[in-house]
Amino acid sequence: MSHLSRAIGGAVALAVCVPGSSVALAQAYPAKTIRLILPFPPGGPTDIVGRAIAQKLGEQMGQPVVADNRPGAAGNIGLEAAAKSPPDGYTIVVTAPPFAISPSLYAKLNYEQKDLTPVSLVAAIQNIIVAHNSVPAKTLKDLIELARRHPGKLNFSSSGAGSTNHLASELLKGMYQLNIVHVPYKGSSPALVALMSGEVDFGTMAVPPAIPLVQANKVRGLAVLSERRESALPNVPTSNEAGVDNFVVPIWYGILAPAATPRDIINRLNSEIRTALASAELKGRLAAGGVEAVTSTPEHFAEFIKSETVRYAKVIKDAGIKAR
Repeated sequence: MSHLSRAIGGAVALAVCVPGSSVALAQAYPAKTIRLILPFPPGGPTDIVGRAIAQKLGEQMGQPVVADNRPGAAGNIGLEAAAKSPPDGYTIVVTAPPFAISPSLYAKLNYEQKDLTPVSLVAAIQNIIVAHNSVPAKTLKDLIELARRHPGKLNFSSSGAGSTNHLASELLKGMYQLNIVHVPYKGSSPALVALMSGEVDFGTMAVPPAIPLVQANKVRGLAVLSERRESALPNVPTSNEAGVDNFVVPIWYGILAPAATPRDIINRLNSEIRTALASAELKGRLAAGGVEAVTSTPEHFAEFIKSETVRYAKVIKDAGIKAR
């Protein structure tokens, strides 16, 4: 069982029994093309995960599932479009941590979390803390102690203020009351370049792009922010093994539908997603990109979103990050 499933209560999505009339409704759906909104640009992990799932769902359900990129405003443009779509099961949207982060990061959104209903978690990518090779810290505990001995001297990169990798480092900062300096960049690529060049001392990043860099000793892997080690980086400990408890910070992905979508359709979508992600073909396709297939019941996904929203709200408040 995946660490993310355990984090939301050990749930593995189960088939839900419904009355006969509900079964008939679910069986009649879908009767036309389903639109899957991807609220981030083409080529990124949300796009890759979403398109892989869309293809498999289309094959299973007998109707096309068309991926529709609607990027902008940290995913909020696509989420707003989904929230304002007819609640008939023909528009769904892939979501990620910004859905839990945005309510605390933006002073005004054109939708609310309650305008969208959870269908299922679908995937997770692990994060890793990496340091430039010049930093005299061989372990995560070493890095913490170094920051304590030299307050205000260590800096860390991110792909932008309020991003998941920024808040992961802020979480560590708050846990140990560290005085470390945030250096935001306009995207993950320039943040990675800055880390490799030594412009910054360390940073949190997704595991897949970190694998070749750690393997080639271009950066030093300090800890995977997961409950288990990354198979491609067997010598990099988990955060718990590195002596830092309660520091599991995955990049998760899930699917939402407009809030008033009939429960029978939500159940049908959940069942189809579980079937798709149980297939060796799709699991293997995702795993090849460092992505773990994960499913949940709608209820457990809702609880997970709630807990993530509370957690990130505290991190944002403690870090003094002002709403935009």
